[in-house]
Amino acid sequence: MALNPVDLVTLGSKIQTFKEQHPKFPAFVKKVGKEAIAEGAVLEVKVTSTEGQDYVTNLRLTSEDVELLNTIFGK
Repeated sequence: MALNPVDLVTLGSKIQTFKEQHPKFPAFVKKVGKEAIAEGAVLEVKVTSTEGQDYVTNLRLTSEDVELLNTIFGK
């Protein structure tokens, strides 16, 4: 999947907006990234819907995942 330059600019803008709207999340990722975000670590995500339904999943991080998280959150 290739992104054109306009898509890349739009993505960068959306990531910046996300960081501004949720400043604790990138700060959290940076903090745990120093010790916990590494290949083989397990990342668990929980989402609670507006109706109160919980959705939980996890994934074991690959080196590519770590690289992406570091790129997005500026480690």
